[in-house]
Amino acid sequence: MSARPWSLSRTKQPGLMKTEFDPWLMRRSTGIADALAMAVMAAVAVIAAVTFRDYGLGWDDYTHSQYGELLLNLYGSGFADQRALTFVNLYAYGGGFDLLAALVAKVLPFDLFETRRLVGASIGLIGLFITWRLGRRVGGPVAGLVAVLLLATCPLYYGNMFMNAKDAPFAVAMAFLTLSLARAFEEYPRPSPIVCAMVGGAAGLAFGTRVLGALAGANALAALAVMFAIEARRASMRTAAANAGQFVVAIAPALVLGYAVMALVWPWSVAEPLNPFRAVEYFSSFFERPWREMFDGVALAVPDMPRSYVPKLFLLQEPEVFLVLGIGGAAGALVAVMRGEIVPARRAVLALLAFAAMFPIALAVAMRPAMYNGIRHFVFVAPAFAALGGLAFVWAADALARAWRGAPAMAALVFLVGVFLPVREMVRLHPYQYTHFNVMAGGIRAADDRYMLDFWGLAFKQATQDLRGKLAGAMPPAGRAQWRIAVCGPERTAKVELGTEFLTSSDAKGADFALTMGAFYCTRLAAPILVEIAREGVVYARVYDIRGMTVTSQLSLQDYGEKPPNSVEP
Repeated sequence: MSARPWSLSRTKQPGLMKTEFDPWLMRRSTGIADALAMAVMAAVAVIAAVTFRDYGLGWDDYTHSQYGELLLNLYGSGFADQRALTFVNLYAYGGGFDLLAALVAKVLPFDLFETRRLVGASIGLIGLFITWRLGRRVGGPVAGLVAVLLLATCPLYYGNMFMNAKDAPFAVAMAFLTLSLARAFEEYPRPSPIVCAMVGGAAGLAFGTRVLGALAGANALAALAVMFAIEARRASMRTAAANAGQFVVAIAPALVLGYAVMALVWPWSVAEPLNPFRAVEYFSSFFERPWREMFDGVALAVPDMPRSYVPKLFLLQEPEVFLVLGIGGAAGALVAVMRGEIVPARRAVLALLAFAAMFPIALAVAMRPAMYNGIRHFVFVAPAFAALGGLAFVWAADALARAWRGAPAMAALVFLVGVFLPVREMVRLHPYQYTHFNVMAGGIRAADDRYMLDFWGLAFKQATQDLRGKLAGAMPPAGRAQWRIAVCGPERTAKVELGTEFLTSSDAKGADFALTMGAFYCTRLAAPILVEIAREGVVYARVYDIRGMTVTSQLSLQDYGEKPPNSVEP
């Protein structure tokens, strides 16, 4: 009997894959791996509960909170108050997160924005659980453990889950859809009603969060094509077509549920039948006034970013262990799809997972859309990469175990060292984990002059807190009831964080202080620095004392106009 690691067959335990030589890890580690995975998720939950108040507001937070309130009004008024259906451009996005946060804020004792941070963390934890189940399903308990560790220590995912109202919830919805489709293909060609309902509900959540949910259709078609090709070769075209048709017919009714879920979280999508297509058309071309962002040391207009933008930033920002295992798992999955001794349904699931991880990046390279804000728009591929990473670890450990019995333990030690590196950086960067650059990139210090770091402006929270502390007991100039502060960055964020004691403006004329982001487009002023927020020597925000000074502009690039980039403030 062959002992090749690609010789996979279904075990008695549904959803698990096992090599014919009975892998060392699966025999010895099932209970321990599951317990450790639960411990990892519990630890993340505790850390999130302790730290969620540390995360500041991003550019769009205030506007998203308004959208949530308008959605509540829409439903509360029996659809009489329809302002949510025309609000800024957010009507073209699903508002499930904003709606949920607005509801929860009515119950919890925290303020609205703290509640939004907590709700984001909770949804992120659900994503960890789904990724664990996905990794466990395709590779066993150890693969599930490795998958949840990889995702929990992925700064892109962890940092965005607290404050990104669009991309982090979308990542969780896509992970749920990938898991649901994996279960459906395991039961091919007659998935159970429960699994079909999972697919429909997950599809509604994904597409109702962002129209990019349509990409899951390509993943499903890739898996279906694998099943069709295998059955056409082994049986006949007629049999393959009949089974594919039966599968589609079984799934199709669940899409009615998906439509209902989409309508709930994205009411504009059903206000008119063609609205989802209008959203696709709207987002297919750049829909804002172009601005510049720093990429590879050059300030480029966002519609002009090179094809290398997404893959290069992935290689520079994701932890090395995440990259090695994720890319290795994707490559291994594609190789395994070609091996005839693997159960056909399992080959389809591997194709599904590989496409979920790689197809969006390949499409961005091919289509070259406007790209900005780093790779936050691609958070949704992280769960699939993490699951593939878990699979790659199990394959590698089992292959090594044939040569040396102690190899799996050594592999586990190397993996833990690899995980420690991003964890150490995440602690140092807190609460700006999403700005992480890996060791290959030279960390954030080397990346500071070449790429965007705190593009959300989260450091304004700590900067304004420190400013208020320094001004404690001090009074504004005679004749004025408020301090005046000029802002280079998200002015609405500064206004919320500072409160009523300050009058904010983008105009520095007559201002007492200047609050600026550490981004390249904010000029470093020749003025005393009152507050400086930095990590590892990199400045994220500053407050200058400009009393008695004349500051003509805080922008180093004048083509931004009156409103800085990445703002949807009304």
